[in-house]
Amino acid sequence: MSRRLLALLCCALLAGCVRVNVHGDPGQAMTPDHTLRVATYNASLYSDEAGGLLRRLESGDTNARKVAAVLQRVRPDVVLVNEFDHDPTGRAADAFQRDYLEVPQAGGGAALRYPYRYFAPVNTGVPSGLDLDRSGHVAASGPVEGEDAAGARARGNDAWGYGLHPGQYGMLLLSMHPIDAAAARTFQRLPWAAMPGAARPVDPATGAPWHDDATWSKLRLSSKSHWDVPVRTPLGTVHVLASHPTPPVFDGPEDRNGARNHDEIRLWTEYVGAGDLSWLCDDAGRCGGLGADARFVVLGDLNNDPADGDGRHQAIVDLLEHPRVLRSATPRSEGAAHAEGAHRPGRRGDVAHATGDFGPRVGPLRLDYALPSTGFRLLDAGVYWPAPGADGADIVDGTDHRLVWVDLAD
Repeated sequence: MSRRLLALLCCALLAGCVRVNVHGDPGQAMTPDHTLRVATYNASLYSDEAGGLLRRLESGDTNARKVAAVLQRVRPDVVLVNEFDHDPTGRAADAFQRDYLEVPQAGGGAALRYPYRYFAPVNTGVPSGLDLDRSGHVAASGPVEGEDAAGARARGNDAWGYGLHPGQYGMLLLSMHPIDAAAARTFQRLPWAAMPGAARPVDPATGAPWHDDATWSKLRLSSKSHWDVPVRTPLGTVHVLASHPTPPVFDGPEDRNGARNHDEIRLWTEYVGAGDLSWLCDDAGRCGGLGADARFVVLGDLNNDPADGDGRHQAIVDLLEHPRVLRSATPRSEGAAHAEGAHRPGRRGDVAHATGDFGPRVGPLRLDYALPSTGFRLLDAGVYWPAPGADGADIVDGTDHRLVWVDLAD
C-alpha cells in the first residue's frame, strides 16, 4: 500500500489524525488530495536603496535563486514573503515570479507560478516628520549628500517604521487561489495609542512616557502593516493575517521596540477575540475584528521567540494559546540543531523549533509562524531546514530565516 493511500485511509478513519513531520521535509508529507499548504518565509529580498531590489533581481541574484529553490521544493499554495521591498508598480514582484520562480533552480524543483498576489504600502521608511528617537532633531525625509551610516540610521529611526526608503522590508502574498483584494483590510495607519492598555514606552530615568503626548497620539502601531487578506481556497475562504512586527532590539533602556513588538503581536490576539473592538479601525475606516465563524492563518516573521532571545514573550505566548488558534505540535526541523549557537548555555526552548540562524551569540530562534485557526485539521507541518549534507541543505542560506509550512484540511 502506498504511503499516500495509507495517509488517506488514516485520515478517513480517524478524524483527529495528525502527523507532524519532525524532519521538516515537505516531500515526505502524507496528505490527502484536498488540502491547503500555507507557508511563511522571510526571504531577505530587500535593498537599502529605493529600487535596489529590482536591480538585484534583474542582475541575477544568487540568494534570490536559493529562495526560489526553497519555494519550488516546498510548493506552498499560499505563502507570505516577508522582507520583500514594496514598490507600487509591482515590477520587483514581476521579476521574482518571471525570472526566479518560473525558472527551475539548482537544488529546487519544477517551475512554480502563482497567478494571484497581494501587496500594499507599508510604514517602513516613510518619513513621520517627528523626532521619534528623541535625538533632538527630525531627520531628513530622504538621503542627503554625504550622509554617513549614522545619518542613515537616524533617518530610519524617524520613519513610521525603521527603513531607509519607503517600502523597505515590505510584504508580498503569493497564492495559487483567488485573492479577494476588495475585501482585504489593512491597518497601516492604526494609531498605537488607540489600543486599550497599550504598552506605552517609559523613560526609566524619569518614569515619564518616552514620547510626548503629541507624538504618542500620532505614532502608528504597525512598523510595516497588518493585513487581513481573504483567499478563496478549496477549503473555503481563509483569512491570511499577515504582519512583520519590529524586532524588540535596536533601542535603549526605554525598550520602545520591545513594547511595540509586544503590541503588534497583541493586535492579532485582539483581532480574533471578542469584546468591544470599536478602537480597531482599518485604513478604510471600518472598525471591529474578525468574524467569529471565520477561519484564518496567522503568518509572518513575528520577531519573538516564546522562550529565548529578546522581547516580551507573553505576547507570543498569548497568541499561541488563544482559544481560536489551533493547538498542535510545533513545526520542527533537523537542521536547527546544527546551527551556530544552537547549544549555547541558558537556552530554554527546543532548538528544533527554531526558524532562523542568527549567529553564535544569539543562536537559532523561533521567530516565524504559521498558526491556523480552529476549524481546520492540521495534517502536517515543518520548518524547511535539512541537516547539513542532507538533500536540499545547500539552498537554505539564501536568507537567515527558514520557511515554515502547514498542511490543512477540513
